[in-house]
Amino acid sequence: MAKSLLLKKGRIGSMELKNRVVMAPMGTTADGDGGYSARTIRYFEERAKGGTGLIITGRNASVLEFEGYSCSALSKYHHVNRLAALADRVHAYGCKLCVQIGPGLGRIMYTSATVPPYSCSPIPTFWFPDMKCKELTVDDIKFITDKVGYSAKLAKDAGADAIEMHAYGSYLADQFMTEAFNHRTDQYGGSLENRVRFLGECIESVQKYCGKDFPQIIKFTPVHCLDVPGYRKLEEGVEIAKLLEKWGAHALHVDTGCYEVWYRQIPTVYQKEGCQLFAAEAVKKAVSIPVITQGKLNRPEYAEKVLEDGTADFIALGHQHIADPLFVQKVKEKRFEDIRPCIGCNECLRLGHLGRNYSCSVNPVVHHEDDFPLTPAKPGQSVLIIGGGPGGMQAAITAAERGMRAELWEKTDKLGGMLLAAGAPDFKKDVLTYVEYLKVQLGKSGVPVVFNKDATAKEIAEAGFDRVIIATGAEANVPNIPGVENTVEAIPVLLQECPIGDECVIIGGGVVGVETALFLDGLGKKVTVLVRSKLKYAEEAVNNVQCMNDMLKASGVKVIEGAVPVRFTENAVVYSCGGAEVTVHSDTTVLATGYHPLNALADELEELDVECDVIGNAVKARKIINATGEAYMAVRRM
Repeated sequence: MAKSLLLKKGRIGSMELKNRVVMAPMGTTADGDGGYSARTIRYFEERAKGGTGLIITGRNASVLEFEGYSCSALSKYHHVNRLAALADRVHAYGCKLCVQIGPGLGRIMYTSATVPPYSCSPIPTFWFPDMKCKELTVDDIKFITDKVGYSAKLAKDAGADAIEMHAYGSYLADQFMTEAFNHRTDQYGGSLENRVRFLGECIESVQKYCGKDFPQIIKFTPVHCLDVPGYRKLEEGVEIAKLLEKWGAHALHVDTGCYEVWYRQIPTVYQKEGCQLFAAEAVKKAVSIPVITQGKLNRPEYAEKVLEDGTADFIALGHQHIADPLFVQKVKEKRFEDIRPCIGCNECLRLGHLGRNYSCSVNPVVHHEDDFPLTPAKPGQSVLIIGGGPGGMQAAITAAERGMRAELWEKTDKLGGMLLAAGAPDFKKDVLTYVEYLKVQLGKSGVPVVFNKDATAKEIAEAGFDRVIIATGAEANVPNIPGVENTVEAIPVLLQECPIGDECVIIGGGVVGVETALFLDGLGKKVTVLVRSKLKYAEEAVNNVQCMNDMLKASGVKVIEGAVPVRFTENAVVYSCGGAEVTVHSDTTVLATGYHPLNALADELEELDVECDVIGNAVKARKIINATGEAYMAVRRM
């Protein structure tokens, strides 16, 4: 049987790789001076241990004179020691290390409303559109390109096997190449060749400091996926790819999108697998050097086909490596069902933007590889889990890993809890993939599951477990509005467990309300969303919000803001807006008005002197990351 192409050796310039799987660059935490932290080194080591062929680090700022570092810095010699430690850890597992070098952020830099960043031209900043960037002089450009080469030398001195130029997705190098941003009239503006010159000189600088044979990967964006004049179309992107090959690039890492449509750059749960392949395919046809592709290629069978079809030479997985560092090892062992799937929730990105370590909804120990180990349980130690949602299943799986006697009671005949409804729309099927993963792991754990068990506190106490974990979830809020009995809650609608008419009104404009509206729109329904103030996606990543808003714009869903429901009838909703009452026809009125926790059992058990932990939505209606993280920690600390 032929060897999997994913596991076949590959080459980028003089660098030989043991397989075709690349850990894509993502932001990482650093120490106070910008050098790699011990935590980050362990995080990367775990991914190398999992079998990945090449790890590309997150952006390392080469120049701090024009900006602060956003992730890590590689501008001074004292950064080398910790980078060398990272290289040694990665190399110990036969993995190669590629250090991403960043010439700058430009208009994307999050500074303040009073301190403008630098860019190719005095263009508006992204975060503060009323503030314009300072224009880099030619001397500034020469300074930056020299510093890029010096940073590459530091990476090489530290033992890195290659560097990747950070030249994509609306950052500084991309701004130089983009007609909408670059208004210069000197040798760095005007024609496409001039606009690419800044990046080309960065490549030359690396060659000067490291030699022409030192592998250079250029990550760039051939298409911005934004239909606005001056933003890049694919045809121009292909021409840039040809120019980069002439400048001496050894491989091209193809990205798509820009900050205005960030979900085209960093995909969300709402997008289909392979969403960036079209760009890689176009570039691959135009150049002779290897092409690295990315964009929801998490399914090994699908990634394998991408290589078989010749669409690209290497598969880059970003968030999937956060979700499961053992991806390659499991592929090698053909344990596809054991691969913990990324669900595209982008909690990792959101928390990183808050200055925290990258965390993960499905992997409770990411960036805590040494902090929260699971130790063997005491002989005979036992735990009873009430509730079979993501928190309950994670608790049971973790208990089995510790060697505990565990049991899970679920009041329905299905596992998955609210995720069954959350993953019901076709545009969120990644969530159901995660549910299936948990069910498989729970089955392999040997933990007994008792279905249709609506437990009482007395029954739980009499079961005699050392500890109880309450993972009973939440239920819908029902507003005190006349005629509310004529409404239905969003979950049965998403599960199609109730009749759904042709004209639907959604009450509530949060994530659940909008996703339900899009789901019904996809079924061909006429949908209206009533929102008391404005659409509000609480604590969602920026790219998720952008994607939902664009999906709404492309749909037939009507959103009415400032609409306060007054009463519901069998076939209508009466609401107040601007002081006037309005009536809208509704065959099905759907409540998406939030949830409250179901945790009465905890108080009853406390009265019976039974020790218990309450986790997930049973504490407060929140997210998957809360349920799984709290489940893991509740079992770990027993």
